[in-house]
Amino acid sequence: VQCQVAKANFELVRYEAAATHFKEARRLDRFRLEDLEIYSTVLWHMKRETELMYLAHELMAVDRLSPQSWCVLGNCFSLQKEHETALQFFQRALQLDPRFTYAHTLCGHEYFANEDFASSLRCYRNAIRIDPQHYNAWYGIGQIYFKQEKFEMTEYHYRRALEINRNSSVLRCCLGKTLHKMGCTDEALELLDEAVSKDPNNAIAKYERAVVLFSIGHLLEALRELETLKDIAPREPNLFFLLGKTCKRLGRIDQAMAHFCVALDLKPSSADIGVIKSAIEKLKLPEDEEDSL
Repeated sequence: VQCQVAKANFELVRYEAAATHFKEARRLDRFRLEDLEIYSTVLWHMKRETELMYLAHELMAVDRLSPQSWCVLGNCFSLQKEHETALQFFQRALQLDPRFTYAHTLCGHEYFANEDFASSLRCYRNAIRIDPQHYNAWYGIGQIYFKQEKFEMTEYHYRRALEINRNSSVLRCCLGKTLHKMGCTDEALELLDEAVSKDPNNAIAKYERAVVLFSIGHLLEALRELETLKDIAPREPNLFFLLGKTCKRLGRIDQAMAHFCVALDLKPSSADIGVIKSAIEKLKLPEDEEDSL
């Protein structure tokens, strides 16, 4: 029961609650292996490296021939960004059980991190062949197509994932972002509203909603949304860049300059540095074509 509750919280991105219930499940049964690959993903998202390593050590001591043990070990190395090593361990899990769906998906994630999209796609498709209800793999394929700017294919796969996991704030956010790229502004905004309603702590959904509001000229609404994010994501250069663009559109030049400078101080990528500097140079010029990160 504890693991079922933990998995339900995991699907809702309530990682603290999920971790608490997984811990209780392990207290009740130290030899349990089932579902602990999900626990390792919870710890991965929470960046709890020490706990993840301890879990891997304990599970390998219980059963070195279980796919769950190797998935947990793989997630340890994935968290350390040692993607090739992580892949080896996930593939070992598949040698032990070729129909272990989640291991296929974890392989897909590692290939995606290495930008090997062909291999990633193959892994996600293998997962779906075994379990068509495995929404994580539909989502993974959507991510690949989004990266490749194949937005109609992205939309299809995100919708399939959302059909399976109807309560997901994350999937609504991803689909909303995709629809905005396709010019479907109203539906994008509706989905992003739903994403925030499902999870008021979903900072990415709030940011993407601000992006849409900015694009349709609802500047004060966008500004209010962005201001609420400053405490949640104080080190996100894109946030401050969009704040600067919004303030510029509103004629608040001094505030725009301040936000652009903060964005630069937060060490954005080299490509984004050029975009921000260009925006600063154009601050006092008439409104022109907006750059975007």
